[in-house]
Amino acid sequence: MVRAIPETGFVRLVQVLAVIPVGKTCWWEGVKSGRFPKPVKLSARCVAWRAEDIHALIQRFRMNSFPR
Repeated sequence: MVRAIPETGFVRLVQVLAVIPVGKTCWWEGVKSGRFPKPVKLSARCVAWRAEDIHALIQRFRMNSFPR
């Protein structure tokens, strides 16, 4: 499953949600609360997440229980 996320670079929300089992609303609430990483603004209407941040999040999930 983690292979869907590249080692480096940026990933869009659709790619993130393919490997993190939450909905869009839950994801954005998690971003706002600090549970999930903040996105990087690529342009006025385009955001993405650092692949490294998503890999770190997945590792954190493996070490702990999934944050709710």
